[in-house]
Amino acid sequence: MKGQSFLALTAAGPTLAAKNLLATPPMGFNNWARFMCDLNQTLFTATADAMAANGLLAAGYDRINIDDCWPLHDRAEDKSLQWNATLFPDGMPWLGAYLKERGFHFGIYSDAGTYTCGGYPGSLGFEEIDAATFESWGVDYLKLDGCYVDPFTAGRYKEIYSHWHTVLSNMKQPLIFSESAPAYFSGNKHGDNGDWYDVMNWVPEYGELARHSYDIPVFGDKVAWRGVTTNYDFNTLLARLQRPGFFNDPDFLIADHPKLTATERKAQFALWCAFSAPLIISAWVPGLDGETLAMLKNERLIAINQDSLALQATLVSRDGRWDVLSKSLSGGDRVVAIFNRGAEDGRLFVPFERVGYVDGSRTFNVTDLWTGDVDTSATKGVTADVPSHGVHVYRIAPLDGEGTVVPTGMVFNTASRKCLTAGADGAVTLDSCTASDGQVWRVADGSVRSLAFPDSCLTAESSNASLKACDGATSQQWGYSTTGHISSANGCLSAGDNNSVIIATCGADPNKQVFEMPSGSLSS
Repeated sequence: MKGQSFLALTAAGPTLAAKNLLATPPMGFNNWARFMCDLNQTLFTATADAMAANGLLAAGYDRINIDDCWPLHDRAEDKSLQWNATLFPDGMPWLGAYLKERGFHFGIYSDAGTYTCGGYPGSLGFEEIDAATFESWGVDYLKLDGCYVDPFTAGRYKEIYSHWHTVLSNMKQPLIFSESAPAYFSGNKHGDNGDWYDVMNWVPEYGELARHSYDIPVFGDKVAWRGVTTNYDFNTLLARLQRPGFFNDPDFLIADHPKLTATERKAQFALWCAFSAPLIISAWVPGLDGETLAMLKNERLIAINQDSLALQATLVSRDGRWDVLSKSLSGGDRVVAIFNRGAEDGRLFVPFERVGYVDGSRTFNVTDLWTGDVDTSATKGVTADVPSHGVHVYRIAPLDGEGTVVPTGMVFNTASRKCLTAGADGAVTLDSCTASDGQVWRVADGSVRSLAFPDSCLTAESSNASLKACDGATSQQWGYSTTGHISSANGCLSAGDNNSVIIATCGADPNKQVFEMPSGSLSS
């Protein structure tokens, strides 16, 4: 993309796995959020048949994954897991073949501990046996949960998941590995995210996707929207980790949940697409109505989800009501998603400069990805009329070819979720997010500049961060790590007392030093 520039990726980040079993996020079905333990063979065959008939398979949803409660409570004499023959009378190998013949992949669930969360045998101590068993059944995707791990420490989870990574990597055809370990450390108890950061930093080394936070609300939950927005918010804290081959997983699409409105279901789907998150449906697929199927098969939104860059949209701005997110696509276009979190319908204007374009006099094609409508003469920005709890998504393309794009958006501390804020007096603080120009930053050639003061650069002095006239000094050059550290020659950006921003020894306190930056701020 012409003119795009980045902060350098520093060596502080983890060494990411070389294998790439998933170039784009997986799409398919899992039974858990809709049916939990109420599962049987017919559920999966009927779901597969419906997906083949209603166009979901053709749209890319080609994975059928079984969740918890499928085995017997006892292992066989040879210590292998056994399927419940009452629930699965023809057996797992038969089901795997049935799915493969119809164009699907077959996925299964197990647990890193001694038992699954539903009380069935876990895989601890039986990793090699279980991997071989799953392979013999035609399984190519493993979701590994994290119940009943003792001792309950981040280090113990790393030992177990690392061992699974070794086992799966040594297989003739490694399984896609979905890791649930981070979800067990996402509670942010007493404002301490340390263990969660630690686990999130190593899961990209071992697997292809990681469920980072709470279970999405199941079918019987009375409050569903809050669960969707909670997982959405967690996902906004992790964009730095995503790449082709590893995807942050905010959990299932609950497309027929009775406590979500049609607008809220569309909002979840749109946000997950903008994130390039896994699109795994947990619903009664044969009963989905035409409107829901049309939503799930929207080829324009699926295209941004499956884009080869695999970038996760990041926050441009946030003010308590409106969230604006953006990212780049492989062909040079930009995506902007506008999320109305408020209780009333509303209108928002988003200038093109806020989503990364620095050419102030250009004309753009703006495509509404819900409707397909195209505005071929936009010059200033996007205006969206968005219902309460709704999301509108647009694809932006310069009419005269590729534009100059600079990663632009919020810089915020992921523990406090406060925004880096530029002040008129050169002060830099961490404040509540208000969507002001002083909280929207451009990241270019190692420099960080606020839209409010484009000629001033974030500067690391001996112990404080400030804004000074850009002069190319070493103190104005920054690197950004997958660990979330924004580093200079003088140290790392850090939250100080009373909303101040200081420079401190890198690694001194992860809760004060882990930040998110605009999409595209990392280079490899």
